[in-house]
Amino acid sequence: MSSNSITIPDEIITDKIYLIRNQKVMIDRDLADLYNVETKVLKQAVKRNIERFPNDFMFTLSKEEFDNLRSQFVTSSWGGSRYLPMVFTE
Repeated sequence: MSSNSITIPDEIITDKIYLIRNQKVMIDRDLADLYNVETKVLKQAVKRNIERFPNDFMFTLSKEEFDNLRSQFVTSSWGGSRYLPMVFTE
């Protein structure tokens, strides 16, 4: 392992995992935060390499799924994204 690698505490990761469609997933913005990149950069990389992301590894939330997820939070930290989030399975 490289001496430049950073270990992320398990509790930080587990706090960002949600159960959607009976799958444990991480939302694109949380995954981007972990990699220290903008969400749009992550999404562009996925779109450029879509063949590497099968449906059982990544999918886009429906509006209803997104609304249900967003309603679980007391304060809205979701901003005004124009696009529905992608989620990635473990």
